[in-house]
Amino acid sequence: MRHSRQMPEVNTGSMADIAFLLLIFFLVTATIPKDQGINRKLPSPCPDGQECNDKINERNVLRIALNNKDDIMVEGEIISINELKEITKAFLDNNGDGSCTYCNGTKSLDASDNPNKAIISLQNAKQTSYSHYIKVQDQLTLAYFELRKTYCETVLKKPIDNLSKEELKTVREAYPFKLSEAATK
Repeated sequence: MRHSRQMPEVNTGSMADIAFLLLIFFLVTATIPKDQGINRKLPSPCPDGQECNDKINERNVLRIALNNKDDIMVEGEIISINELKEITKAFLDNNGDGSCTYCNGTKSLDASDNPNKAIISLQNAKQTSYSHYIKVQDQLTLAYFELRKTYCETVLKKPIDNLSKEELKTVREAYPFKLSEAATK
């Protein structure tokens, strides 16, 4: 009787198929988070030889601060996220004399000289939640959008989605989005 000294082999032909199926299973069932972001165009740097440090009138700055508890403070007063859009619109759209279309029902604050000079200063604490920060950014963007839409309908007599490139540039110049961001100290 003859005994073979070779060990029995395991058939590995289907191992690659099993590994591939497991890989496909995990790719299909894994959740891929949706990234959130803010679409902003950064201003160009100051050209050489030009003075870019203009003096800004304090009246033209709307100060918004977010703290660690996600509270919103506008000009030293705590407000809700629902009030932010209307306060921003009232600050921006005031005809330079404090009269505005959106001032009714909002807290009293000094309005900017005009939308071209208005700057929104947004400060956030290190522990401000990202989702709350995005909600604040959305409210600010919505305020500008509504002002621009009203401008299109009243001045240009056109809906906002039927503007030419020149008209779109005119609308952006009427209500320029000026936002200064910094972390709180």
